[in-house]
Amino acid sequence: FWKAQILISQETWLSQWRWNSSTGGVFLDIENLKSKLREFSKERDWEKFHNPKNIATALSVEASELLEIFQWSNDGGLSEINDPEKRKEIEKEIADVFNYLVKLVDILDMDLEKTALEKIIENGKKYPIKESKGKSVKYSEFKNDKS
Repeated sequence: FWKAQILISQETWLSQWRWNSSTGGVFLDIENLKSKLREFSKERDWEKFHNPKNIATALSVEASELLEIFQWSNDGGLSEINDPEKRKEIEKEIADVFNYLVKLVDILDMDLEKTALEKIIENGKKYPIKESKGKSVKYSEFKNDKS
């Protein structure tokens, strides 16, 4: 009974989260992005190169390029995000990461929103507020954390 109640609560939370995810009626249209990326690839005859391994590799490379912008930052990246030229570079790298992520989601035919919301629930169980609030340790370290 208790497990069933948790499942119902999770399903309710997921549906409420989806319903309340509106930002003034504007939604990110993943299907539109998938379509545009498919068209872009098809026009260039690149589909033959787009398999999960290659796209995941490209995603990792683009994430590394984003990280490179902040590599030697002494202020946690604040100066970079406040510099208009660096900011534009950051935005372009984030777009590259996002586009490869959307491409991978498309190839895997997954429901990204549903999977992401389920992962939030899973992380909530790993990181209960009482044990994790204000701490930057992995969940496996809670018993050893004396802070």
